[in-house]
Amino acid sequence: MSVVLSLGIILLAGLLAAKLLHQIKFPAVTAYILMGVLIGPTVLNLVSQEILNVSGLISNVVLGVIAFGLGQNFSRENFSKIGKSVLWISVLEATGAWLSVFFAFLFLLRQPLYLSLLFGAIASATAPAATVMVVRECRARGIFTNTLLGVVAIDDAWCLIIFAFSLAVAKALIGPLTGNLLLLRVLLGSLLHIGGAFLLGAGIAVILIIFSRYARTETDLLIYTLGFILFGIGMAIYFHLSVLLTNIFLGAVLVNIGKRSFRFFDILRTVDSPLYLCFFVLAGANLNVALLGKLGLIGVFYFLFRIIGKLVGASVGGYFSKALDSVRKYLGFGLIPQAGVALGVALIAEAEFPYLGGTVFTTIAATTIIYELIGPFGTKFALSRAGEIGDE
Repeated sequence: MSVVLSLGIILLAGLLAAKLLHQIKFPAVTAYILMGVLIGPTVLNLVSQEILNVSGLISNVVLGVIAFGLGQNFSRENFSKIGKSVLWISVLEATGAWLSVFFAFLFLLRQPLYLSLLFGAIASATAPAATVMVVRECRARGIFTNTLLGVVAIDDAWCLIIFAFSLAVAKALIGPLTGNLLLLRVLLGSLLHIGGAFLLGAGIAVILIIFSRYARTETDLLIYTLGFILFGIGMAIYFHLSVLLTNIFLGAVLVNIGKRSFRFFDILRTVDSPLYLCFFVLAGANLNVALLGKLGLIGVFYFLFRIIGKLVGASVGGYFSKALDSVRKYLGFGLIPQAGVALGVALIAEAEFPYLGGTVFTTIAATTIIYELIGPFGTKFALSRAGEIGDE
């Protein structure tokens, strides 16, 4: 199977799945993932190994584009309306998932303290890609939608901080190093990681604005915008920074310093749909469905209590920020998807704790399959109950 033929199959099969499953109200994201599983190596094997090997490259590009678009939600005008709600909800939904899973593992499953901390920290992460895709598919507009996008945009920052703290405490509990020194070192590393992403994204945004006058036609503008996004992705990888956070900061700074910055975001919407389709179909093709058979009691508890923590945390955050009733009641349903960042920190846990890290990674990988399949339904339900779904 050649790479070109595989790409053709991915695009056509993904489109077919979305059209067919749309008849029974399936979100396009779930249709893409299911089709990916079907044409992937575990079933029909219609995707070449070469394209599977570079799916990480495609993922970085698409996540960079998604993150850039999320940055648009942090304009001064928009943030003045929803900023308080976004901060309260994002902090409490991430903390809620962390504490919910932590206490469930510690007191109900009787797991070791350090392992409970690690699972709780990983639970705080939310994958923005599926949520953004459902919002676009539903043509959702309004305060609820903007708040949801704002929350998923900065969720990864809180996850990195929570995981850094939990990892430091977990290592101090079983290691010879002094806990305070280790905690300080890891937390500083996490803050530098976030700060570095901000400086890189902001710097690229300034350069983009300075030279944007030379992009006079729409074709020039598209090439120019994509070039800077790819440059940001590449620099983030080179400096070992978060691709998501770097490009969120790029979009956020750009929308606040450029008078006509909307042009950069609008032009991307003309070409990003095939990228999204490839991203989710390949995500499905890379899923190891056999892991579901290893989803024991730990996996079930993790799956359920993470959702409970997200729902309760988002509701409490909406209450404290005096958000709309629809935000308090339903926003948590849009925070169910979990993928890349969770798997990334699970890999770190596996490396740091070889004797139990495999359990952590296998559990997160298995629950990711379920979260990615049902998460889009939760987002669509939330947008529907909020009354912000447009003409699909």
